[in-house]
Amino acid sequence: MVFSTPFKHLLLSSALTLGLISTAHAADLQPLRVANQKSTIKALLEASGETNNVPYQIQWSEFPSASPLGEALNAGAVDIGALGDAPYVFALGAGAALKVVSIIHAEGRNTTALVVPKDSPIKTAADLRGKKIVTGRGSIGHYLAIRALASAGLTSKDVQFIFLLPAESRLVLDNGTVDAWATWDPYTTVVTSQSHARVLVSGKELLSNHLYFAATSQAIANKRPQLDDFVARVDRAYAWANTHPDEYAAAQAKITGLPLAVHLEVAKDTQLNPVVIDDSVIKGLQATADTYQQEGLLPKRIDVSLGFDTSFNAERFPTSQASR
Repeated sequence: MVFSTPFKHLLLSSALTLGLISTAHAADLQPLRVANQKSTIKALLEASGETNNVPYQIQWSEFPSASPLGEALNAGAVDIGALGDAPYVFALGAGAALKVVSIIHAEGRNTTALVVPKDSPIKTAADLRGKKIVTGRGSIGHYLAIRALASAGLTSKDVQFIFLLPAESRLVLDNGTVDAWATWDPYTTVVTSQSHARVLVSGKELLSNHLYFAATSQAIANKRPQLDDFVARVDRAYAWANTHPDEYAAAQAKITGLPLAVHLEVAKDTQLNPVVIDDSVIKGLQATADTYQQEGLLPKRIDVSLGFDTSFNAERFPTSQASR
């Protein structure tokens, strides 16, 4: 009997899920090339034990930030990687043939935040008019700043954006070169606990705080069993992190160089849970894309619905669940 390629992939995916695949068949599976931003996903999987007994090779590629990671996905240099709302929109805007295959939602106190120095006269988002805001270009912090400004009837033209990496951003906030910093954890925790910065606007109510695992169309076509297995491992790893904050924080501290206390505070304050790919998620990301297009950061409107693969819901959510 001759099976079609999609059916073969389905059989292999089922075998991987059930742990029935033989060593011989595992050897036939191509390596999965995973983009890793500052070792975060790799450290999570290692700490949770999810890198044990993987029936295919995981080839990790390290990236310092979301922008080059998105470029690598766009170029087909990696098969899958994790991006926030804004970086994923920019990747799609660049014409990347990507599909979201898994989503993790972060629920925490200040997962993303716009912060100001503790003695700043800035009390509301409206006070940002004419001020300098530092963040990463195209980052989730950038999007938060735009949303915060919009909530006060302002646009990006009413402020001066300065685009820097997180370490540099903290320095210019501390020395008074800029008036505000739009960032994300663990940096929100670092700057509020060590520099005693004040949260001006929390992203908790303005942003989805989703982490999108995006795969190339080629990987979905040729490495479906590996992708199904990998996203299942990621889901289990995050579930482990929710119940083992001490171990998770220790693993992160080793790779970031930030104090263990910072990561421990973040880990204990944040819950990370899988989300169904549904219309509400797609609608939310479309709003992000439309905002960037209106701000002139995207040359034209993009249809983000083309960047999702709902077929992965079947493996991750055997029964229907409501997304967050």
